[in-house]
Amino acid sequence: MDESSTHAFPVVYCYLQFHLTRGSNQDLMMLHCGRGFSLQAGVSPSAQPVSAQSLWSHSRSTHTAADMMHVAFLLLIVFTGGSSSEKVCSYHDVVDYLNLTTNSGVYKLTRPVLNYKHPTVVQLDIILYAILAVIEKTQTFIPFVWATMTWNNERIKWDPDQFCGINSISVPREMLWMPDLFIYEMIQKDDSPLNPYMYVLNDGTVTCEEDLRVVSTCRMDVHKFPFDTQKCTISIGSAIHCVDELRIFPFSNASRATQFSREVMKSQGEWEFLDLSISSHNFTFGIKQWEQLIYTFTMKRRPLLHVINFLLPILFFLSLDIASFFIADHRGEKLGFKVTVLLAISVLLLILNDILPSMSNKTPLIATYCIVIFAMMLLSLLETILVTYLMEKDSASYEKLRLKNNLEEQQEKVNNCNTEEKRENCCPCICKVSDSEKQHELLPVAEVVNNSIQWRESHVLLLILEELKELQHTLNLHLNCRHQVGKCGQWAARINRAFFLFYLTAVSLFLSLLFIEWNRQEK
Repeated sequence: MDESSTHAFPVVYCYLQFHLTRGSNQDLMMLHCGRGFSLQAGVSPSAQPVSAQSLWSHSRSTHTAADMMHVAFLLLIVFTGGSSSEKVCSYHDVVDYLNLTTNSGVYKLTRPVLNYKHPTVVQLDIILYAILAVIEKTQTFIPFVWATMTWNNERIKWDPDQFCGINSISVPREMLWMPDLFIYEMIQKDDSPLNPYMYVLNDGTVTCEEDLRVVSTCRMDVHKFPFDTQKCTISIGSAIHCVDELRIFPFSNASRATQFSREVMKSQGEWEFLDLSISSHNFTFGIKQWEQLIYTFTMKRRPLLHVINFLLPILFFLSLDIASFFIADHRGEKLGFKVTVLLAISVLLLILNDILPSMSNKTPLIATYCIVIFAMMLLSLLETILVTYLMEKDSASYEKLRLKNNLEEQQEKVNNCNTEEKRENCCPCICKVSDSEKQHELLPVAEVVNNSIQWRESHVLLLILEELKELQHTLNLHLNCRHQVGKCGQWAARINRAFFLFYLTAVSLFLSLLFIEWNRQEK
């Protein structure tokens, strides 16, 4: 503070005392202030004596002096800025007052209650920040949550007015006792860094906040995969403190926790978060009763990826198998095509085996979907093999009859040739006999010529008749062959037609029932 401001304090003091005194006391006050002003100015009182008459004359000019004192007082406030001495406080003062040190075991060795019969009430708040993974094969649920614990430490208390209004401090977590809460479903230790500090209020309320990556086990129902809804729970309780020593209550209700989780959620993956429910459960172990706070996370799978990558390809292969009925049966392409489609379904079944768990209470509908379609394609393949066998048998019978007919025709030709040769051999004999008879009987030449012409004409007619009989026999053989061979072909056509109708009916009925079951709501 500068010199002018130090000189101004006596002036203010005299100003206030002068206006507070009355009568003759004002004279004494003016005398005292006069001496004070002289001393303040560095003048000795003996060097400059102040007479009562001068003081009286000064008092007569009270109004003028009062006005000047008003101005001086205002100038003093302006120059000094109205400053006054303020108390400076720090968080360390509160820590020293409470005697909070890392070596002090009063606050961290035992449960912070003054009476051991009083239970410690812990308020817990869990907020879902992200769904990192849901693994059906290993039945594992991995969320990222914000956990807040609040409890009262009865040994901590201070008056904020004594510490400049400080009503909260942050201290390292190693200094204070903490509830021994843990997650029952956790199967892997959390490696994320812990929050090193806790908040402490002046009334003893302690708040600890943690960010946890929870790797927990979850019993999943994959009956309606990939159109399923899963419910995974996180049960939180004390490790050694029973209900008489530690009580756990939710800080937020289910609707508030659900709303806040939806607002802060950053990642859900293929899952859609539905709601978060909170319940309390007590169980007895031995002679003590323990309390659990259960948070249930309900989430629904987004099935688009599995529909595109799995369900639709199998449906396409099924359509190709149905279309293969229009391929000719007597060719080998139909059988090879069906085998290829069946192998493609087998590959998709191997992919499904890597997704679904090995044990489940109910058979997944998608497994039923794949197995039934695989079985229908297998039946279609067997039907194709049967029809192909009948067609091959028909072709073999036709070829056998054809060869038989050829052999019979060749045998008849040989017989006909032998007959013609005999007739040719008989003709010269007849001619010879005719010559001898001619010689002996001396027939006329004209009669011999006529007999020869008639014989030739009758021979030609006989040849034509034999050819017609041979042609009739050949036609009969072909007709009999076709009739015998057509039986297998007819059976093959009937089987193919009936199985095609059965295939379409069974597939349509199965897909309809499966779609209804997938969309049926659980009670």
